Amino acid sequence: MSQQKQYFKSAFSVDNVIFGFDERALMVLLIKRGEQPYQNYWALPGDLVYPEEDLRDAPMRVLTQLTGIEDMYLEQTKTFGKLNRHPSGRVITVAYLSLVNVNQVKLVPSSFANTVRWFPVKKIESLAFDHDEILAYCLNSLKQSVQQKPIGFELLSESFTLSDLQDLYEAILDTKLDKRNFRKKILSMDILIDTDELQKGVAHRPARLYRFDQNKYDYLKQNGFSFGI
Repeated sequence: MSQQKQYFKSAFSVDNVIFGFDERALMVLLIKRGEQPYQNYWALPGDLVYPEEDLRDAPMRVLTQLTGIEDMYLEQTKTFGKLNRHPSGRVITVAYLSLVNVNQVKLVPSSFANTVRWFPVKKIESLAFDHDEILAYCLNSLKQSVQQKPIGFELLSESFTLSDLQDLYEAILDTKLDKRNFRKKILSMDILIDTDELQKGVAHRPARLYRFDQNKYDYLKQNGFSFGI
């Protein structure tokens, strides 16, 4: 029995990678840590799992405590467990991913989060712990998901232009897409509903507004498809 004690000295944590979209840029939610380790470093919203807490409850509890966000679907992505990833001891973390409309969440920093902010993914330089690695993995997962599932329902406004949708895909994939080819492919998916409305208050020629057909969107999200662009 004494030999087994060494196996019960590890801690578990959860880290949340929350993506948003704003000003034609893919964003990620970060907190500025107000305590050691990595005090004053930017980090993903994460913390240790309580000893008597179910792992399924931890990511949402941590996200709410640090950022004020409540009631969000979080998808488990990968476990990270390199030695020395945490200066206090052996900590194995489980990463969770979610997509959210930045205009529909109210951010309220608390606990050891001094500040909570949206950051453009492309402008992030160095995060606490191994959060750069976690973010990179989740970003790559998102890029792969774009090729297999529809995306945008969680990130865009209720009504949007085809240019807005193309801007989103380009921000995620970090590449320019051919306008005609993109529109042909996105319309062939039959997940968009023409609202019969045009943009208002724009200096240029107003574009047609669309919204997602939620039933068809959910079906393709569940069953997948091939969307090579």
